Amino acid sequence: MSAGAGRVVLCLNSGSSSLKAACYRIGPGAEERLGTGAVERIGLDGGLLWLQEGAGPRRETPGRFPGHAVAAEALLDALAGSALPPPAAAGHRLVHGGAAFAAPTRIEGGTLDALHALVPLAPLHLPGALEAIAAVTHRHPRLPQVACFDTAFHRRMPERAQRLPLPREWWERGVRRYGFHGLSYEYVLGALGEAGRGRVIVAHLGNGASLAAAAGGEPRLTTMGLTPAGGVMMGTRTGDLDPGVLVYLMREHGLDAAALDDLINQHSGLLGVSGTSPDMRTLLERRAADPCAAEAVAMFCDAVRRAIGALAAELGGLDTLVFTGGIGERAAPVRAEICAGLGFLGVALNAAANARHADTVSAPGAACGVRVIPTNEDLMIARHTHRVVFGVLGGAEPQSDS
Repeated sequence: MSAGAGRVVLCLNSGSSSLKAACYRIGPGAEERLGTGAVERIGLDGGLLWLQEGAGPRRETPGRFPGHAVAAEALLDALAGSALPPPAAAGHRLVHGGAAFAAPTRIEGGTLDALHALVPLAPLHLPGALEAIAAVTHRHPRLPQVACFDTAFHRRMPERAQRLPLPREWWERGVRRYGFHGLSYEYVLGALGEAGRGRVIVAHLGNGASLAAAAGGEPRLTTMGLTPAGGVMMGTRTGDLDPGVLVYLMREHGLDAAALDDLINQHSGLLGVSGTSPDMRTLLERRAADPCAAEAVAMFCDAVRRAIGALAAELGGLDTLVFTGGIGERAAPVRAEICAGLGFLGVALNAAANARHADTVSAPGAACGVRVIPTNEDLMIARHTHRVVFGVLGGAEPQSDS
């Protein structure tokens, strides 16, 4: 793409203790990442702001950032002081869109009120994202902003896949399976090209982990439900849990809603089982000498393998299995252990390719292709924001970021 072609989109991705930024230039038939940055450890000691322009050096500034509002202002200051061009629009990742939002949406007065009403569905993530939106509005009051929802992709699932086995009145109140990591799933299916039209399961495995099944390029089922706490075991989250466990803990041990929320979201999963760490790399290093670490890794792999089996049943078979996310992209032993029990689906790994994190890690001639595709949620935010604000790009499908 020629220098200066296209419009610049600022992408902001708010986590519970981080705020990431990416700057893209989007033009007909091409996409270019201009720079990235982040504020890490928001609300904690040892905070860090960093910014990298293109392939240049990463510039780091330590500091304390008590909340997302302060972090967003600091990040916007850094962007303004850099050589990066000013944005023509800003896009934000929002974890939850509730029942009201099934597609990326321009942020305006009424939209903002509706977003604030969704905070109880994602109290760890939405407040930070809303603070980032407010910071951009304060700095650039006329800049168009777009909310890109992690739940929107899954709203195209069949209604019976979205329903929970509760009385029908709760559906009307918005209690349903929403699913998450939707921006990641969209990117991966697009990156698969024609293979994305087959029977595909994508395993987005990181500190937060979920899986989704798609056929014909459309979502069919996903593991997470009303909140990001459901589905497979995660770094600090339980995943699916017998609801009777929660009733028992309330009735017999006096845990209230806040204590249960803290237990299932902050102290369970890999951390709870290992007793030492939620980090998969750390647990893999320790498991030979630490039975609890070994058990945590094994339980995680078991949970993902079972989920793949269930999703394959939904699809009536499996053509392509994709690993993405921090664990999915970089933990070869985890991929190997998950796939070891999936021979009945035609899954067989090439051990050497898997060890070097190749793009294709399935054995030659295997009936099911197994891929490792790094996700790019920021690029999806840029694409959606450009489409909502400026319209669909002409020409061919956009290329991968340069």
